Amino acid sequence: MSESASAVEPTPGKNVRRTSFNEGTGRLAALLLSPTLIVLLLVIGYPIISALRESLYTSGGIGDDGFVIEGTRFVGLDNFAAIFSGETGDRFWNAFYNTTFFTVTCVVLETLLGVLMAMVMHKAFKGRAIVRASILIPWAIPTVVSALLWKWMFQADGIANAVLGTQILWSTEGWQSVLSVIVADTWKTAPFIGLLVLAGLQTIPDEVYEAAKVDGASPWKTFTRITLPLVKPALLVAVLFRILDTLRIFDLPYVLVGPNKESVETLSILAFLEANQTRYGPAAAYATLLFVYIVVVAYVFVRLLGADVIGDARASKPKKNGKSKDNQLPPGTAAATASGSLAAGGGGL
Repeated sequence: MSESASAVEPTPGKNVRRTSFNEGTGRLAALLLSPTLIVLLLVIGYPIISALRESLYTSGGIGDDGFVIEGTRFVGLDNFAAIFSGETGDRFWNAFYNTTFFTVTCVVLETLLGVLMAMVMHKAFKGRAIVRASILIPWAIPTVVSALLWKWMFQADGIANAVLGTQILWSTEGWQSVLSVIVADTWKTAPFIGLLVLAGLQTIPDEVYEAAKVDGASPWKTFTRITLPLVKPALLVAVLFRILDTLRIFDLPYVLVGPNKESVETLSILAFLEANQTRYGPAAAYATLLFVYIVVVAYVFVRLLGADVIGDARASKPKKNGKSKDNQLPPGTAAATASGSLAAGGGGL
């Protein structure tokens, strides 16, 4: 053995320090990522810290001596305690319920319609490009513009009442205002889920479906055993994004129905109204609670459903039986799923 080779090999029984290649690569990666991290700290970290600080203060008010207090004063957790008491507490829980209800209802409807849109756009037929463009148009329209369009259609003498043959006042308190928000939000954002699911469908090889067809699989079992498992990663990420987006819904109900409407008032609208009245401390408290709510929902969603939002789920899985996964079919791939489905026998499909 040459001297150069023996110099590289570690001595048994001794902890030999790794080469500095990884350390240099790590320093280079940190240097390249530092501008991005600085921007994230400025546009995300600083506003969050400022909101947390603002929630512990109150501005103005009247002191015990009857004089108006100028500036801000520290009140600790009083802004949070006031949210859960009296009429303010009732208004908060109503906004919390509306936010949760809109999130669950809209995301479920958008997921069903989005998957259906993706299946339609994935089929090869004449005029498919026109169909894809027409389906994606609602997603390209700004939310405020979309809300104004639906507000025009939901007027007393609008298109909706003309088609339904009714005289419903869609912008007033009641179930009709809730339904109008659900319809408008589903129409606008279902194409987003359809677009991400379509991207997942285009990664599935045609050989997988041909093998399922030869095996005698019905269209429904092909969808549930092959299509749905293979598009699950993209679908979960799309659903997660829509959940986070709907939890902070503001502009659509605010423009479509209007402010101070109990039936559609959400946590974001409540925080905006407080800030609009220069009550920045309570507004920051509402925003902080909404932020905590979103973080908890996102964490539970990722932990329970396993949404691979980072993209390293496959790489982080441990090796089994001491064998490397390099010689195995990676789980979640088209070949692995088709192999597992076909291995279950003709009855499995």
